[in-house]
Amino acid sequence: MAELGKWLATIRISWSRHLAYKLNFLLLVIGPTLVFFFVKYNLWRSIYELEGVTTIQGYDLKAMLDYQIWGMIVGFLAQGFQNMNLAEDIRLGRISSYLVYPFGFWQFHTAGFIAFQVLQLLVALITLGILRVTGMLGPWDWLGVLQGIGFSLLMGLFWYQVSFVLGLAAFWLEETWVLRVMFVTLAQFMSGAILPLEIYPDWLVRILQWTPFPYLTYVPVKIFMGTWTEPLLLGVVTVSAWLGVVGLLSYVVWRRGLRLYTAAGM
Repeated sequence: MAELGKWLATIRISWSRHLAYKLNFLLLVIGPTLVFFFVKYNLWRSIYELEGVTTIQGYDLKAMLDYQIWGMIVGFLAQGFQNMNLAEDIRLGRISSYLVYPFGFWQFHTAGFIAFQVLQLLVALITLGILRVTGMLGPWDWLGVLQGIGFSLLMGLFWYQVSFVLGLAAFWLEETWVLRVMFVTLAQFMSGAILPLEIYPDWLVRILQWTPFPYLTYVPVKIFMGTWTEPLLLGVVTVSAWLGVVGLLSYVVWRRGLRLYTAAGM
């Protein structure tokens, strides 16, 4: 019970910190929708009109816009977290306090991630409401939406765990932002966040099927759209397996990093 109280207290503090600036929260809600309308909507409409095509690899303009909209929602839930403070905690020696406090380093950052995910879920739901009211997103299957949200949140946990491992590289590197930028850029391209995977070469798609990248965007988008034909349980098992691999890697890196830790910034 005491352990649960620590988690809840940390989540509440993190939640309050995220909501401290009301304008920032407002921009989180309306910013992505405005960017989508003024950039992606007009971009894809122009591509279809200028090229004089009605479909691209099976996607007409409406289907492509729906894909991009659901991709934005998936981005909120599965790829929104950026644990930039983790590397600073290591580099500046702030993790010393976590080594003696009853609430550890991983628990503290994970509680902050949970608070952030709750906020992102709220932003995603508000955004969906705006898009539905404005007519930019048509009717959807509620079961598919619920399944898509659940799967996206699972992928959000995977994304957090990868971010955690990259942050732990601060035991060896002075700056880890390069690693984060490299991973985010690679994930954007390989996950289908920019273009549906049907547009990619067949050989590349076959390779990507052996990686977790399609599950970051393409698979949850297809679940939201109701066009994912594979068993959902198989996807959950696959993602859980990758989550276990990254979790084990983070444990090994953490233990090895502690052997080198000297609290140089204290």
